[in-house]
Amino acid sequence: MANYFIDDKACTDPWRNLAMEECLLSRCGETDAALYLWQNASTVVIGRHQNPWRECRAELLEQEGGRMARRITGGGAVFHDLGNLNFSFIMGRSVYDVRRHLATVIGAVKRLGIEAEFSGRNDILSGGRKFSGNAFAQRPNASLHHGTLLVRVDMAMLGRYLNVPQAKMESKGIKSVQARVVNLSEINPAVTVEALREALAEAFREAYGAYERTNISGIAESPQFQELLCKQQSWEWRFGQTPRFDATLENRFPWGGVELQLASQDGRITDAAVYSDAMDEAFITALSVSLRGLPFSPAGIAEALRAFDRPEADDLAGWIGSACF
Repeated sequence: MANYFIDDKACTDPWRNLAMEECLLSRCGETDAALYLWQNASTVVIGRHQNPWRECRAELLEQEGGRMARRITGGGAVFHDLGNLNFSFIMGRSVYDVRRHLATVIGAVKRLGIEAEFSGRNDILSGGRKFSGNAFAQRPNASLHHGTLLVRVDMAMLGRYLNVPQAKMESKGIKSVQARVVNLSEINPAVTVEALREALAEAFREAYGAYERTNISGIAESPQFQELLCKQQSWEWRFGQTPRFDATLENRFPWGGVELQLASQDGRITDAAVYSDAMDEAFITALSVSLRGLPFSPAGIAEALRAFDRPEADDLAGWIGSACF
């Protein structure tokens, strides 16, 4: 059995971090045990089977310098900033033990004077308030258990980017469960991300024995990592994996009311119905045809609408272009 501790303090890019996590998982031996610590700057990470347009305001996030990422595990959408520390237990199937992992995390926060318990709903709580959400993935020879640790996360930004969109959606994906959350620094103001890193390292040593500190720079240069990074960065992975859903958008303009019903699959509009009391029925009919096949993106839809080169289309483009869905 080999134990590895990986603490990547240099990288805060979610796509690189998630690619590295998956790369480490693929290389994990049957009896290997690794703890990987990492951070993301201004990021929303959605679960493997979630609908990004329902779970987060992706365009607003990206306009304000953030990134949206999709992980390989299930669970709900989460917001990461540098006040959050992520942990990944990457274990061979013969040593994978969720209770042991959780005991390691709970032991680490206890070293910082905070009592905690596992909720049974994939959350770690202190005083009934959630500071860690957990998710899992299985592979033939190894498994992944990872989670967040809220130390000093900007809760205003969490609410800003994870708000439910105004568009009415009927989704076949998994909607995030709203939970009451708390920063560890609120419980104990002395807790910092650096102190938590050290506490996790000690708790891991206590639970698994001596470990080797692993440098991942060589792995980052491998073709396998580069391929996984390309996947994480791609629109197809982040948005194209979205389950089928239907969206209804409504607005009223001086020239008439408009209701758009958009059916989407794999992140693209497969069908569009446009209902309106506008006088120009030919324009309304042409709208539905023009939207089919487009990416389900406010910017892409707005661009297609502007191609009509008429005031009504410009009104629609301005409305759709500013929408958060």
